[in-house]
Amino acid sequence: MSNSATAARRSAIYLLDQVLGEGRLLSECLAAGALDRLEPEDRARAQRLASETLRGLERADRLLDNHLNRTPALTVHNTLRLGAIELCNGEAAHGVVNSMVEIISRSRKHGRLKGLVNAVLRKVATEGPEAWPKMRVPRLPEWLRDPLIMAWGADAVAGMEQAHFGGAPLDLTLKPGVNGPSGDVLPTGSIRLQDAGQVSTLPGYKAGDWWVQDAAAALPVRVLAPKAGEKVLDLCAAPGGKTMQMVAAGANVTALDVSEARMARVSDNLERTGLKAQVVVGDALEHEGQYDAILLDAPCSATGTIRRHPDLPFAKDGSEFGGLIELQTQMLAHALTLLKPGGRLVYCTCSLLPDEGEVQIEEALDMYPGMTVNRAALNIPGVEEDWITEEGGLRLRPDFWPDRGGLDGFYIACLNKSA
Repeated sequence: MSNSATAARRSAIYLLDQVLGEGRLLSECLAAGALDRLEPEDRARAQRLASETLRGLERADRLLDNHLNRTPALTVHNTLRLGAIELCNGEAAHGVVNSMVEIISRSRKHGRLKGLVNAVLRKVATEGPEAWPKMRVPRLPEWLRDPLIMAWGADAVAGMEQAHFGGAPLDLTLKPGVNGPSGDVLPTGSIRLQDAGQVSTLPGYKAGDWWVQDAAAALPVRVLAPKAGEKVLDLCAAPGGKTMQMVAAGANVTALDVSEARMARVSDNLERTGLKAQVVVGDALEHEGQYDAILLDAPCSATGTIRRHPDLPFAKDGSEFGGLIELQTQMLAHALTLLKPGGRLVYCTCSLLPDEGEVQIEEALDMYPGMTVNRAALNIPGVEEDWITEEGGLRLRPDFWPDRGGLDGFYIACLNKSA
């Protein structure tokens, strides 16, 4: 049994404890250095194991419930969950069971339960692999599932859940004029890799020929269509994919975000790709200036990104969404004051909730008579007609492109300011 594999599993269990016990996002745990002591390969494995467990949590719990008289302490439960997921995904039973027993046996608090872990996982190893594919696709929690069904219908939500369970492939945006790693060229122009491996080892990474960006996240800049020499503001710019797109198009870009740590990542990405923008750490509501074009990727529930962030439904409960919607309204109002007459603004959120997308634009059009929706801006390659909404925005959902691996959920609209 590999000590390396056990270390990755132990760290994955810690991440699960944080998400399911403390309501923390995986990204918060990683930013706080939760996996810093691991080697890069083990760090990647721990993240993958935690994510796979969260995706399949409902199935794992159903399997485990058959062999548990009562729900054990969270760490023990998460050890069993992780073991069940690995066993049902084809990992060798001997290695998985022994590793999980070793992890629990070394716990001062739970070491006496190593026999339980051994017995339960051996039963799952026998029954689980056959039962697993017959179980239903894991569902979203009701706090999120119910409003999504109201918005899009039960069939659409079932398709989203299938996409969430399948996870997300890796999408790349290429700098103009370069060739990226070989992959599927999507209708919108992104390159999709189904089994990418370690990103930093892919051809062109060190040369800065491309950056990682979901195909849906690449569309707001294509809708904005920045032109060479234009003065453009990227509000809430981190991690910088949209900034790099606009710089690569020749625009003079000011990239702004309130987080110094996140803006450091933007600077790193710009340096790797050899692109230059003015990087500003600051509050979007206090920023001043006048711009030809603005991209506002507003803070939101991120419910459109569950394909790649399966922790979100477990770490959140929807209670903060009202505050986010109010912040979006304020940011959109302020952004419009920064826009030159005759300029254009793209508003977008990676949310599946209409209150963070369609409703925001409908209300903005009522509130600001000088603003109009630019429907023509959505006439870009790969955008399908039934993705365009009644008020003239673009609605993307994870259940779109099911045969290609789905899309992040996004809402995008382009507003023109009268001259």
